[in-house]
Amino acid sequence: MDTRTATRIGLLAALTAVATMIIHFPVPGVQGFVNFGDSVIILAALLFGPAVGFFAGAIGSGLADVLLGYPHWALWTFIIKGLEGLIAGHMRAQPVVAGVLAAVWMVFGYFVAAGFMYGWPVAAAAIPGDGLQGGVSVIVALLLYRALRGYVSPR
Repeated sequence: MDTRTATRIGLLAALTAVATMIIHFPVPGVQGFVNFGDSVIILAALLFGPAVGFFAGAIGSGLADVLLGYPHWALWTFIIKGLEGLIAGHMRAQPVVAGVLAAVWMVFGYFVAAGFMYGWPVAAAAIPGDGLQGGVSVIVALLLYRALRGYVSPR
């Protein structure tokens, strides 16, 4: 990994954490929240590829969970959000498909995590909130991607 990539990961992980922590709404029942960190994860993956998407998502979102008082979610989030960025990065030649698949993975990942932690009825109740977060995040990420793609070099 070169210095440029490491710097991008650090900056985008920090931006992911901030977007998660500043713009979030609690979801009753699962001790979680809806946030816009996913927009940054998907955008990072579309602009810079799967490695940057993975680490920005995993580190930034996991850190946000710890700082916001949800440490019991941090490992789950590290895996779920990291893979979200990885998926979006691998599919970035088709940005809409990349965003949708990444968001679907995020909803599924949190369904499984919440199912193990709180039970399947509680997990099912969180699907609409996670789906809303994913859908809005994809739209925001795609709008930002269209605005920035000509100004950002993936290398």
